[in-house]
Amino acid sequence: MGLAILSNTFQSLAKNKAANKMAKKYGLKFGAKRFVAGDRIQNAVDCVRELNNKGMVAMLNYLGEFVSTEEAANEATENCIKTLEAINETGIECNLSVKITSLGLDINKEICIRNLRRILDRAKEFGNFVRIEMEDYSHCQLTLDIYKELKNEYNNIGTVIQGYLYRSEKDIEELNNYQANLRLVKGAYLESADVAFPKKADVDENYEKLIKRHLLNGNYAGIATHDDVMVEKMIRFTQENHISRENFEFQMLYGIRSDLQEKLANAGYKVRVYVPYGVDWFGYFMRRLAERPENVAFVLKNTFKK
Repeated sequence: MGLAILSNTFQSLAKNKAANKMAKKYGLKFGAKRFVAGDRIQNAVDCVRELNNKGMVAMLNYLGEFVSTEEAANEATENCIKTLEAINETGIECNLSVKITSLGLDINKEICIRNLRRILDRAKEFGNFVRIEMEDYSHCQLTLDIYKELKNEYNNIGTVIQGYLYRSEKDIEELNNYQANLRLVKGAYLESADVAFPKKADVDENYEKLIKRHLLNGNYAGIATHDDVMVEKMIRFTQENHISRENFEFQMLYGIRSDLQEKLANAGYKVRVYVPYGVDWFGYFMRRLAERPENVAFVLKNTFKK
C-alpha cells in the first residue's frame, strides 16, 4: 500500500505546474541526471554517440508536454527540428520521439498537425523517422486520429500503444490496416480502472498478447521493456515463429538496465535507447520514480550523498 501511495504522489507531481516551474529554475537535480541526458542538444548527442559505440541505437526526445500557448508550441517544434538537424550533422544513429501535447494539441488540433508536418518534412529530408508518443488517456484517441491521418501522407512515422489500456487490443487490430510501426509499452500514466487494468499481472498478460499479435500481423515492433522474463519470452516467441530480427527491436530507457541493454546488443539484437533531454525534465522524472521503487532508492541515496 505504501508503494502505491508513493507512486500516485509522484504521478500527481508530474502534472503539478508549480513543481515543474521550480524544477526548470533549479536545473537537473535530485538524481534526474541518471534518466535525462542533459539540458542541451550537445549533451544528448554525446550520450547517443556513446550508445552507438556500444552497438546500440537511440531515439531522442526533447522534453516538454502540455504547453498552453502557440508560441511555446512553435518553440518546441523548432527544438525538435534542431534535434533532427543535429542528428543529421553528427551522423549518430538515432531517430526522434515527440509528445504532441508539446506541439499544441491542447490548444488546437490544426496547430499541432501543422507543427508535426514541419517536423516530419524535415525528418523525411534526412531519411529519418519520427515516433508520436502516447500520453495520458484523455489524448489517446486524438493521438491515434492524427497518426492515421498523417500515415496516409508519410512513411516515416510511428506511434505507441500502451498495454495497460483495455482498448489497446482493438487499436492493434485497427492499426494493422496501416502497417503501423509501433512502440509497445506497458504505460506510465496514472489512469482510472475504468480505462486501464489496475492489476500488474493483467497488464503484463495484455502487454505480452499485444506484442505477439502485432508481430504475427507482420508489423514492426519496438518491444519496450526492462523485464528479463518478458525479454526471454519475446526472444523465444520470435524464434519459434520464425520472426526475423529485422522485424523488431528491444527498446529501453536511458539510465535503466544498462546491463540488459548491452547484453542484448552483444547477442546481436537491435537495442534502441530512449534518451530525453531539455529543461522541462520534471514530469518525465516523476513518472520514472512512480514506475520503479528502486529508482526512488537511487534518488534518496544520491540526494543525501556527501
